Amino acid sequence: MSRAARARRIAVAAAYGGGGVGLLAASALGLVRAEVALARRTIGEPTKEPLSSDGLHGAEHPGEPIRFALLGDSSSVGLGVDAAHQTPGVMLAAGLAECAGRPVHLSCVGEVGGQSRDLDAQIDRLPPGHLDLAVIMIGANDVTHRVRPSAAVRRLDQAVRRLRATGAEVVVGTCPDLGTVEPLPQPLRYIARRWSRQLAAAQTIVVVEAGGRTVSLGDILGPEFAASPSEMFGPDRFHPSATGYASAAAALLPSACAALDVWFDTPEEPIDRARGEGVRPVAVAAAQAAERPGTEVAAAEVAGTDRGPRGRWALLRRRPRQSASAVQETAAQDAEHPPA
Repeated sequence: MSRAARARRIAVAAAYGGGGVGLLAASALGLVRAEVALARRTIGEPTKEPLSSDGLHGAEHPGEPIRFALLGDSSSVGLGVDAAHQTPGVMLAAGLAECAGRPVHLSCVGEVGGQSRDLDAQIDRLPPGHLDLAVIMIGANDVTHRVRPSAAVRRLDQAVRRLRATGAEVVVGTCPDLGTVEPLPQPLRYIARRWSRQLAAAQTIVVVEAGGRTVSLGDILGPEFAASPSEMFGPDRFHPSATGYASAAAALLPSACAALDVWFDTPEEPIDRARGEGVRPVAVAAAQAAERPGTEVAAAEVAGTDRGPRGRWALLRRRPRQSASAVQETAAQDAEHPPA
């Protein structure tokens, strides 16, 4: 069965309350449980509290602040960094402010250990009032806690629909590739990679159906991290370093800007088929995005209709983005100009 077909089956199971596709033969569960326990002992429990990134960013810009919320797991709160401007929230808020030429008010309600089932409670904690943009970073803990994919994507689907009902644009950073986490032994590392990519593809299908867009976050723990783990991972070798979080923010920022229809000083670039961009059935686009970190998937129309013979149409894009160092620099400069 292709990854697109598996992702579609998970998404359908989520919609109708089924159990989803079995990910592992029962005979292998004992081995996996033992290796998971060993990996958790190796990684250990977090020893730091996440730093607050809430508040106004880009205060030097005029105009009404963009209301921005960040939800999800430890990757959304930037667990392990030494300064608030190194968190993904501040890097995204500062980048949005620079892009839009307006201040951005950030509310981060993500939590360490967060799973998809926690998103509803996180939405409850958001400040009252209009929300322009919500970014969700979720999935890794659903994989490490062996949550049924259909259950995880059902909760994500409900959260996206709830946010969209308020008028907010929604961008979801899908489950990162956990197959490069150093403390994970084989075959657990292989299984983690397979699970995380399968979940990422299923997440994409339900998010696009719910009216949001996704960005593949394999970059967080994917090829770039495998090439330079000492730079991209933090001390526990599981959570990203400040540079790793900047890489994630750099991947999400272009899609966040596009969702709000703001772009620096130049118009948005047209679709580039040489980069592999174009319209596909959503399950095909989801499977391809899971294999190519930094890829955005959003709803599309063909000849005035949003569905074809193989389901909803989706536009796959690989948007040009700033470097991680540029995103870090923007956030550091923002920290030097606190609101009056």
